[in-house]
Amino acid sequence: MWHEDERNPNVTTASNNSDSLVSLRNVHFSIASRRIIDGMDIEIPRGGVTTIMGPSGTGKTTLLRLIGRQWVPDSGQVIVDGVDINRIGRDELYALRKRMGMMFQTGALFTHMSVFDNVAFPLREHTHLPERLIRHQVLMKLQAVGLRGARDLMPSELSGGMARRVALARAIALDPMMVMYDEPFTGQDPITVGVIMQLIRMLNDSLGLTSIIVSHDVAEVSAISDKLYLVAGGKVIDAGTPAHMQHSDSEWVQQFMNARPDGPVPFHYPARDYAEDLLEVAT
Repeated sequence: MWHEDERNPNVTTASNNSDSLVSLRNVHFSIASRRIIDGMDIEIPRGGVTTIMGPSGTGKTTLLRLIGRQWVPDSGQVIVDGVDINRIGRDELYALRKRMGMMFQTGALFTHMSVFDNVAFPLREHTHLPERLIRHQVLMKLQAVGLRGARDLMPSELSGGMARRVALARAIALDPMMVMYDEPFTGQDPITVGVIMQLIRMLNDSLGLTSIIVSHDVAEVSAISDKLYLVAGGKVIDAGTPAHMQHSDSEWVQQFMNARPDGPVPFHYPARDYAEDLLEVAT
């Protein structure tokens, strides 16, 4: 069964806080000469909903890629369930990835497959279950997201919100230990946002998951998260409960949480004096 821990017992595990499922310790990561992550320390508690917030382009999605070892940090440790994922072999990595669900920002459904086949895909790829049991698993997951009746539709027949919910059903198809969500609310209407928020929190609690959300939607994530991280400039600016973040002493945090147009992150791009620019005589 796919629930079994397929970790190689000979792999050395890192010492780990048992309350944390994922730990990033002094992680640095660059692309070419641009430093994206500059010494971050992040702890993702087991069984909770943790959100990583920050302006666009600050490395939030990069953190998810580092957790799944799509990318490898320049230095530092990425520890998942007690294992330093950058010190294990390919087989152990693939076994660990089976225990990670991922809901992509666009949904990333296979356009040539029905809703049913999209959700069944990871079960068919990674298990030896007979089709009868796969059908039961797929219908259970679709029932959980309210789309059992849409199982025969094609992705082109779905609304944007329905596609996100199918993607969520596929993300939990293998009963993972955690699910990562990349901007799950982007481009959705308020009703759909409310539905997705409810599903994330409900599935996390009812299935005993650990959820990691990347988002810049402050109100939405504050309503369902147990812990928030605010990152910018490659560093963690502040972290804590939503209540802590709302009352943070950091001007940067207050600007972001309250959507202020000016503050530590200035409204104006650096430029010469405005009056000098206006009075300059063209030559």
